[in-house]
Amino acid sequence: MATSADAKIQIETGQTPVSYAAMTDSGDHKVHTISGGTVWSGKSGFTPSVRPNGIVSGRNILTTHASNDKVTIAAFTAYSKGTLQTVGATTATITRTATADKAQIHSITMASDGSIAVVEGTVSASTAFSETRDAAGGPPYIPANSVELGQVRVTDEAAAAIASTEIYQVVGTHTERYDYPLWTENNIGEGEAASAAAKKNAFIEFASALPAIHTAGAYKQVYISYYTPIFTDQQRALDYTPSENSHTVSSTQYYRGTVGAVASSIGQGGFTALLDDGTTDALVAEKDEVLTVKFYPDENKSPYHLTQGKIGLTRSFPVDNQNQATVTISAENITAEFSS
Repeated sequence: MATSADAKIQIETGQTPVSYAAMTDSGDHKVHTISGGTVWSGKSGFTPSVRPNGIVSGRNILTTHASNDKVTIAAFTAYSKGTLQTVGATTATITRTATADKAQIHSITMASDGSIAVVEGTVSASTAFSETRDAAGGPPYIPANSVELGQVRVTDEAAAAIASTEIYQVVGTHTERYDYPLWTENNIGEGEAASAAAKKNAFIEFASALPAIHTAGAYKQVYISYYTPIFTDQQRALDYTPSENSHTVSSTQYYRGTVGAVASSIGQGGFTALLDDGTTDALVAEKDEVLTVKFYPDENKSPYHLTQGKIGLTRSFPVDNQNQATVTISAENITAEFSS
């Protein structure tokens, strides 16, 4: 008979900081991971800080300027290489083509050190623009860790004030924001049930693929700083329950038939802990915090579970038995199982 008599529960009691570092693109340009970062703490004050390169504050930063071939750049902030750059209001100047009736796109960018740089696109043979990066008449690739603020599109070689119709700032096409596309974070991963290898351990996933706008068709870089949980054995624990999906069925009756629908919800995980005085126990100090719980069905073997969620306690102080707490784990993601 299989039992968990030799099981072990560990609970997050501390955190080790890891400074900002570049994440690894899994290849689909959506899922990103970090080397060595298999689990990220979710405790308040220790949650991951994800910083994709891009503008943080400021919208439609580029506007017209009275002087020829200049654009006005409003003050803004942007992330690059995990650092928040604060840039004051300034201007940028483009250099027009030497021949009339030639299309050229200039990308106005912030370099990784926070300075403003203009990157020139390839000149077209006509006035026709292209939306293809690095093509004739198209926008240029910009350097790695640079941030695109917007584009200026001109077809005339004569010096002139840049019109508002020549400035393009659509987010995701001409302008690079840190929060587009949006992303979700999974601090523990999906374990052995992962739909892709990159999702086995902690990962982030963007809602859509990042655009390839950097040198040689590279994708913008994403940086993360996080805390690794430090686990401590939970003494005198029993009756662990993972957080798993539960399913309910509802139905709608129609003439001469019925149609069903299935809804899923994440159930609470938890365990029972025997306490000392139920007041000064280390576990009591962690109630209402989002923590990671690690469970080994057999402490002498490799397989384990990870559950991360808000810790809830229901304590009891019986007159003739051990003080104890029913511990609940209210998780945003179901428990992940790992073979090793």
